[in-house]
Amino acid sequence: MISPANGSLGERVSNELLPRVRRPAQYVGGEVNQLARPGDWEAAEVRVVIAFPDAYPVGMSHLGCQILYWLCNHTPGVCAERAYCPWIDAEQVMRERKIPLFTWDTRQPVADADILAISLQYELCFTSVLNLLDLAGIPLRAADRTDDHPLVIVGGPQADNPEPMAEFLDLVVIGDGEHALADILAAYRECKRDGVGRRAMIPLMARRFPWIYAPNLYEASYHADGTLAGLTPTIEGLPTRIERCQTPDFETAPFPTRPLVAWVEAVHDRISIEIMRGCPQLCRFCHAGYTKRPLRLRSVERVLEIAEQAYWATGHDEIGLLSLSTGDYPHLRELAERVNERFAARKVNISLPSLRVDKMLQNIPWMANSVRKGGLTIAAEAASDDMRAVIRKKVSDGNLLDGVRAAYQAGWKRVKLYFMAGYPGEREQDIRGIWELSRAVSAERRKLGKGAARVTAAVGWLVPKPFTPLQWMAQPRVEYFHEVRRELLGSARRRRSAVHLQFHNPERSVLEAVFARGDRRLGPVIHEAWQRGARFDAWDETFDNRIWLDAYEATGIDPDFYAHRERGFDELLPWDHIRLHLTRDYLEKSYADVLRRINALADPTGHGHTTPTTRRSGA
Repeated sequence: MISPANGSLGERVSNELLPRVRRPAQYVGGEVNQLARPGDWEAAEVRVVIAFPDAYPVGMSHLGCQILYWLCNHTPGVCAERAYCPWIDAEQVMRERKIPLFTWDTRQPVADADILAISLQYELCFTSVLNLLDLAGIPLRAADRTDDHPLVIVGGPQADNPEPMAEFLDLVVIGDGEHALADILAAYRECKRDGVGRRAMIPLMARRFPWIYAPNLYEASYHADGTLAGLTPTIEGLPTRIERCQTPDFETAPFPTRPLVAWVEAVHDRISIEIMRGCPQLCRFCHAGYTKRPLRLRSVERVLEIAEQAYWATGHDEIGLLSLSTGDYPHLRELAERVNERFAARKVNISLPSLRVDKMLQNIPWMANSVRKGGLTIAAEAASDDMRAVIRKKVSDGNLLDGVRAAYQAGWKRVKLYFMAGYPGEREQDIRGIWELSRAVSAERRKLGKGAARVTAAVGWLVPKPFTPLQWMAQPRVEYFHEVRRELLGSARRRRSAVHLQFHNPERSVLEAVFARGDRRLGPVIHEAWQRGARFDAWDETFDNRIWLDAYEATGIDPDFYAHRERGFDELLPWDHIRLHLTRDYLEKSYADVLRRINALADPTGHGHTTPTTRRSGA
């Protein structure tokens, strides 16, 4: 654990860190539209660090952190500064020279904050959270912290199952962050004025806000077969069920109209505007589709207002209209036309996340004039109509080919298709179909008298997620994913085409599956892997699966129990105490429908797979 040495922290960062790292511009702070200024930190009644547990180019692209940073710094008496994970070379320098983790804005020690708010976006950032805490000089385990340490609060998608990280967290926010953080800031200020210590605030906030979970104030018990028996509050007044915070008015919710502009190339260098929250589709594998309900919209006028202000504040030449399912935004055509009318003369383009094919067909005419044609992205997910019906993905091969043909006519030349492998009941024809459908998409451009389109088929591996109908299924083993990869590469070698295959790392997807549905017994595994050097597990250049295998062995944890075991409907799941807009009964019926459908595909007579309704799943 690092403690500050003598000398100004800002001077030490400038003189000792920056000359010794690659791309030092990512550590200098002072970006365009930075809100925190020298003196604000010392004068603030409540000091917050908004931390993103990944590298600066990723964190600066995250809209959620920009929203929370904006909200805090527009709250009287509050100063928020930012922190990201130093890259490997910077971490080494900081540890060698005892430079503690600092804020990017005015280089304050992160440990001096009142609140350390961490965005928990995905399972593979767990060790990076530990690294942030340790570099800051904050004890890793919540039980070891005192009133001298910040409250460590997490939110974000992975907070929906925080159990693997339970021992490292003080408070967890379930649901939307805007309304939640505003209430937390007000409560913190009230407690501070009343002389309440930081540690005493934990149960106070957990009792006061139904969407706050204090995991270390609950005790887990287990059956002999290793499944969860219960999660019991250890003090009076705590809820047994955690609600989900929902921003009451999405239209007027805080939003950065002067977003930060990164010094170095970020993952997304653009104006990002969330036009809709939630998704009406409910694809059976999609965690966000189930947890972000109900659907909420921003008006066309509000989006235009944000875009205009953000353009003059940043000079970006791209506006991203973002949501889980942008094509389902009911006013998309009007919005795009009005954005184009206003910004086309300024050479500003619209970018969209992947559209469903049926929505793409409807929108190609205006997309041809207003959307940048760098490449069209389509989430096909599966390569056959019947498997898409199993996962509730409303795309057909016919729609797909009609859609790309219309796109080629409008001027697109490149397509990226996203697929997943590992669905329940997956057949050889579903795997072969990935290559065959990709080739058909490429060849469709020839029908227009043009050359074949360049198609990239990106293949990922299914990770069953909490709060989805697939939360009970067993993930296929890593050997299966490697076999799928070999088969597809073999097809590519045998038949030359304009199709390029990309694959996610299978071992990483299995690790993700372990933690996606894990419980708090995985905390020692995370700690052990971090001590052995696990860092930036989502990055190819730093992920080392051997570290995790050694960590499982050292802690006596069997990863198969979490990744490759089908659960029964009678099993208490580690996240069952957290509320979902839809009922558990709905998810059970949906998964039972999955099993019926795959049963029919494999055995038209109707014999075969039974539902897991009454089975007790063992270790």
